[in-house]
Amino acid sequence: AVPTGIKIFNWLATMYGGRIRFRTPMLFCCAFLFQFLCAGLTGVMLSVAPFDWQLSDSYFVVAHFHFVLIGGLLFAIFAAIYYWFPKVTGRMLSERLGRWHFWLLVVGFNLTFITMHGQGVLGMPRRIYTYPADRGWEMWNLVTTLGVPLQIVAVLIFVVNVAVSLRRGERAGDDPWDAWTLEWATSSPPPEYNFETIPVTTSRRPLWDMKHPDDPDGPHE
Repeated sequence: AVPTGIKIFNWLATMYGGRIRFRTPMLFCCAFLFQFLCAGLTGVMLSVAPFDWQLSDSYFVVAHFHFVLIGGLLFAIFAAIYYWFPKVTGRMLSERLGRWHFWLLVVGFNLTFITMHGQGVLGMPRRIYTYPADRGWEMWNLVTTLGVPLQIVAVLIFVVNVAVSLRRGERAGDDPWDAWTLEWATSSPPPEYNFETIPVTTSRRPLWDMKHPDDPDGPHE
């Protein structure tokens, strides 16, 4: 948990002081940070023996590992797809559909899995298909269920976005993100050989140096 906590600070420090543009990839990255942090905090809670003894095999555990697998993994994958799709295909994914995908998925995911923490604290066990009506879990389960169709619609929007953008999406150009690294210095999609000649790098941000030869990054490292 300690190295992962350090990574959170590392990612936040990378963002600090930058001119962040909240395009779809960045939105998914921000959601990933928040949800992965929640997953880590509940993981630390479950590592405490008395707490784990009370909530082991409950819905709290279900919520924890879904925050790890979906909040911490799937959201990062979606961020990567939106970021790299232009380089791989030469087409941009729709920003409007991307935002619909993002907000529906965030709201649906948190409706479903944040509430499971409460269900676990109230004693709802895993792997049951029915329960007595006097346990106080009905409203929690209703909210959990309401989040599911939102997630389904979000993923369908993503599939439509990919299918439409592959056929008639906006041309991406070589560097749609105004990036700094070398992969964005070649065409989109790149040729099999990537570069006709091997580029020479003299700093951490070689593409910046190519764009701004009068203000290279090297002296600022």
